[in-house]
Amino acid sequence: MCGIALSIGPNADPATFRRMLTVLAPRGEVTETRQENGLLAGARRLGIVDRDRAVQPWVSPDERHLLCFNGEVFNHHELRAELTRLGYDFRSVSDTEVVLTAFRHWGEEAVHRLRGEYAFVVVEQATGRAYLARDPLGVKPLYWARGPGCLHLASEVKALVGHGAPISEVPSGHHGWAEPDGSVRLRPHVDLLGLGAGLPVVDDPDEAALLVRVALTDSIRVRLNTDLTVGVVLSGGLDSSLALLQARQMHPDCVAVTVGVSDSPDVAYARRLAKDLGVPHEVVELCPRDIRLAEIREAIRISELTEYGDIINAVVSVPIFQRLRELGIKVVLTGDGSDELFGGYPMYQQVGPDRSRRLFLHKIRNLGRTELQRVDRASMGHGVEARVPFLDLNVVELAMRIPLDLKMRDGEDKWILRRAFADVLPDYVRRRPKNPMSYSSGLHERARLYKPFFARLHRSFGYDLLEPVRRDFDSVLTRCGNDLDRAIADGLARPDYTVLEHARDLVGAARWNALPMVRRLVNPRRTRGGDEAPLPG
Repeated sequence: MCGIALSIGPNADPATFRRMLTVLAPRGEVTETRQENGLLAGARRLGIVDRDRAVQPWVSPDERHLLCFNGEVFNHHELRAELTRLGYDFRSVSDTEVVLTAFRHWGEEAVHRLRGEYAFVVVEQATGRAYLARDPLGVKPLYWARGPGCLHLASEVKALVGHGAPISEVPSGHHGWAEPDGSVRLRPHVDLLGLGAGLPVVDDPDEAALLVRVALTDSIRVRLNTDLTVGVVLSGGLDSSLALLQARQMHPDCVAVTVGVSDSPDVAYARRLAKDLGVPHEVVELCPRDIRLAEIREAIRISELTEYGDIINAVVSVPIFQRLRELGIKVVLTGDGSDELFGGYPMYQQVGPDRSRRLFLHKIRNLGRTELQRVDRASMGHGVEARVPFLDLNVVELAMRIPLDLKMRDGEDKWILRRAFADVLPDYVRRRPKNPMSYSSGLHERARLYKPFFARLHRSFGYDLLEPVRRDFDSVLTRCGNDLDRAIADGLARPDYTVLEHARDLVGAARWNALPMVRRLVNPRRTRGGDEAPLPG
């Protein structure tokens, strides 16, 4: 919904604070601030819910508390009704006001009542104490850094690098207090490593399919509760196709957006589904040669990511949200998180059911600084709020109760998800094997050519004040035979790729990028009609 920034302490400097907010400008449409002795707070707000009255920072009627809020709480209508019965009056219909009122009534326990994707700061104006909270999966970000006599908080790393001090992240699912002396004490409000533990296993296929369908449908429903046009990032695969199917039914004012090479299978599948559903479809056509060092640099600047593979994905993601911005779309659904929950990676089956749960939970716990960070930065870097229905806490907890043999069966990944929606999924989508976004089109391999520059570019923006770029954990895990403990130890001992590994990777990427040129020399280019990919199925 926006980007937030605060400077708290006797040395809070208005000029420095203004620079922080300026850096966050792409995340919203209007700048709103409040400045008092020892407290500078503001937001770059993207108007979605109660666009005229949800002004930030939001201050309680008694002016005791001030709130800066990023994201959306999807159950704010229910919470407002409950708080109204408890005697509270409301000046708006915004979720912003509900969050602060909930905190005033329930204190730190309020976070357990919020269903949403959020990060927020509540400041006790009399004491300067600040309460920080981040949603369970880390969909929305929050960082902090200490300066002399001042604590700085912001939605992005790039807003804090100017202080030159080490930067820390509020971890996914954590909350706690920042004291006036600068100490920050955080603890989990959700145990991400214990999700689903102690609850009954759902091992009946019919029951599991029904529960998955109900949970995911409800998750998509609450994320479509807006009067704005909704976009769907459509790869042509199972997860994004499900999101589009549901969006088309619940919110007909929707648009699908796809990125890829014009004749790639991804684009062909996406075109067919959008046409079959009668949904307007925007295709951002790229070819590998469109990805140059400038595009790599911009993706790193926007994303602030710390793993090579995530940076490569960001390079392909940025053009999607650029196009959504041009279309004037503020809200978009994505299919992120489904692979982690429902067995979209072969490694889960390779380790068996006993060790697969630890792998599931490890990937989920780290989504906030990997996949979800890519989605947040690429989208909000263009004033678009991306929502991730597969990572609703209800869906995640349910997925952790479903055994591996219902997620991967008969050589088919995400089996239970396909079964849950078998009656509404077109057969060509339901039977399509997993195909990571744009891998078939060569865009990722083109970006891989520039991999040796990633770490240097990352440092040039000062992002190593949080942490440096490091090797991809999935590659470490594969080399360690999918042994999680070995992979964690290996990643700590050798955080970055060696020169030899970079050289091997570069040779492989160069060879892949040379193949199209060789094919053109061997086979003269066919007519345009012959070049176009046939529709699948």
